[in-house]
Amino acid sequence: MIKVKALLSLKKIVANLKKKGKRIAFTNGCFDIIHPGHIKILKEAKSKGDILVVGLNSDSSIKRIKGLSRPIMPEQARIVVLSAIEYVDFVIVFDEDTPYELIKALKPDILIKGEDWQKNKIIGREFAKKIFRIKFYTGYSTTSIIERMKNA
Repeated sequence: MIKVKALLSLKKIVANLKKKGKRIAFTNGCFDIIHPGHIKILKEAKSKGDILVVGLNSDSSIKRIKGLSRPIMPEQARIVVLSAIEYVDFVIVFDEDTPYELIKALKPDILIKGEDWQKNKIIGREFAKKIFRIKFYTGYSTTSIIERMKNA
């Protein structure tokens, strides 16, 4: 469940920014171990809009999706790191397996996902005006980094 107070505050901020003509871009993910692929996606996502909101999977959400050994970095640490990245304007944590309810509440102008998502399968696409799929930075994924560390 998204923290209601945080969501209501962000929803109000987003509405005010839209009234001022700002285009709201949204992407989401686990962002467990930040690597160049994440930075590429965040930079390109920011370039599509004026304000970038990042939906961050909670620790419990990641455990359900990725398994009990994840996340590597706890939620608060991931928030700190994402918040320090210049392309990111807002970070909001969601506990569901998908960001559907968060996207529905925020109704971003632009929705950004990685190229592995088919456009018609992107969660929350019906609430955005535009959808962009971003090409991956070859050779970087959190799962592959973890595997390399295990085998080192």
